[in-house]
Amino acid sequence: MSTSSPALPRPKRTIGISLKLYFDHPKTVSYLAALQPLNALAQSHDISLFLIPSMISLPLLLAQQSTASSNPTSSPQILLGAQNSFYEDDGAYTGEVSPLGLAQLGCSLVELGHAERRRLFGEDDAVVALKARASLRNGMVPLVCIGEKHEGSVEEAVAECRSQVESILDVLDESEKTNKGARKEIIFAYEPVWAIGQPTPAPAEYVVNVVKALRDICVQRGRGGHGEIRFLYGGSAGPGTFEKMSEGVDGLFLGRFGHDPKRVREVIEEVARA
Repeated sequence: MSTSSPALPRPKRTIGISLKLYFDHPKTVSYLAALQPLNALAQSHDISLFLIPSMISLPLLLAQQSTASSNPTSSPQILLGAQNSFYEDDGAYTGEVSPLGLAQLGCSLVELGHAERRRLFGEDDAVVALKARASLRNGMVPLVCIGEKHEGSVEEAVAECRSQVESILDVLDESEKTNKGARKEIIFAYEPVWAIGQPTPAPAEYVVNVVKALRDICVQRGRGGHGEIRFLYGGSAGPGTFEKMSEGVDGLFLGRFGHDPKRVREVIEEVARA
């Protein structure tokens, strides 16, 4: 294991929620309406809150937000992201989602490389890197899911995740050289694959040590300043998770435990206390 690099200012605390394919459109609209008041609570504690709905609902929700934002008395809107996008802006790619189109709609971030997409659709680090490059090129934040497949030691987890992180850092370096106006922000969602869908998250000490080592890799590459790199924990995260691992992570990426607005409020209050 490498020695720790000098400490940098902590990035902004962040809470994200993915609805996966669990909510139909009416339920998604109702959920966002219930979540919107919690955004004011999050912002009052300098916490960034984002929601990643299904691709079916995303354009309609973005349009609703655009209309609401035109009202000077409306409160700030929750950031909305996509669950996936392609690595080309246009072309003969039937069924794919254009990152340019997402950006034009007002999408803020794109989730990439989730364990389910890697397992079900064969996405690998190279494909995820191409998609991250496209997101940055179009001014959106790549939310890149990383994680080891099997439970083991901290060293084994770091070794497996290193290539996942470094492939994205390579993209960031290249993007900076070729497109001076490209986005320079990355969010990594550290989700041990073996912890996804389980009753409890991975052990807090384990998570803190893995993320600290991965953050060191970023710092050694000259990355991590000015909040450009954030690490969230996902993998059965919910109320009670953040306070145990706040030393190592910048927030949480919630799945099913975030599908109840009451639990989201609990998480916001917990992050605010930490």
